[in-house]
Amino acid sequence: MKTVVVTGVSTGIGWATAKVLLDAGLRVFGSVRREEDAARLSREFGSGFQPLLFDVTDTAAVRDAAEEVRRALGGEALFGLVNNAGIAVPGPLLHLKIEEFRRQLDVNLTGQLIVIQAFAPLLDGEHPGRIVMISSMGGRNAAPFVGPYSTTKFGLEGFSESLRRELMVFGIDVIVIAPGAVATPIWDKADAIDLAPYASTPYAGPLARIKKEMITRGRKGLPPEVIGRAVHRALTAPHPRTRYTITPEPFGSFLLSILPKRWADRIYAKMLGLKRGGMQP
Repeated sequence: MKTVVVTGVSTGIGWATAKVLLDAGLRVFGSVRREEDAARLSREFGSGFQPLLFDVTDTAAVRDAAEEVRRALGGEALFGLVNNAGIAVPGPLLHLKIEEFRRQLDVNLTGQLIVIQAFAPLLDGEHPGRIVMISSMGGRNAAPFVGPYSTTKFGLEGFSESLRRELMVFGIDVIVIAPGAVATPIWDKADAIDLAPYASTPYAGPLARIKKEMITRGRKGLPPEVIGRAVHRALTAPHPRTRYTITPEPFGSFLLSILPKRWADRIYAKMLGLKRGGMQP
């Protein structure tokens, strides 16, 4: 039986990816941070699923989990690794707490490297083994007020490209999945974000507008199973692309990708009311 490790499977894209892979007959090891989530998922997914308890920023815990998977494989190679775990820290960069920015980098970039270094040695280029990196539309086009998140997703795109070229010597491929809006519980968390710390800044109005817009679009986004199926395709297609963009708004995404950046700036300015003047930075 082919075995895949997926990080961050408690909800959303990670949960749906695990479900799609299990339904396709693969064995899945999925990481969670809480024991109660491990128990819940074991009940939901059944015997083909095995939880791994770790935070991607905890090097020792990730290495222990990789050793657990190595023992379970019993000499077989790992078929695939899906780097899905991540967080999104919102806020205007001029006023963001530095520790929040560092946390965003630690989870979404450093954590990915920790996982790669621990689990990549279990992959086998003969099968071939594949690594799927969950990026974002925000990895190529950065909206205002999600700068920390886009910083890490832009970084993840370069990380993945370098990694793919480095792992060619082992026959291991690296594929990026870049979702647009996906209807997951993250939007309920976004609805609870407190904008009060920025009430006295020039960004108060634009922040409220983009929060409303993103939550509305997110809740109307793609079912997470669509991303799960894209992950399965990336893991199993004979000749996968290096990057898959999966979005409910393909035309808008295409337009943003070809528009001159100054034009896109004006679109954001008009949509959010980002007008020159008012308070100083």
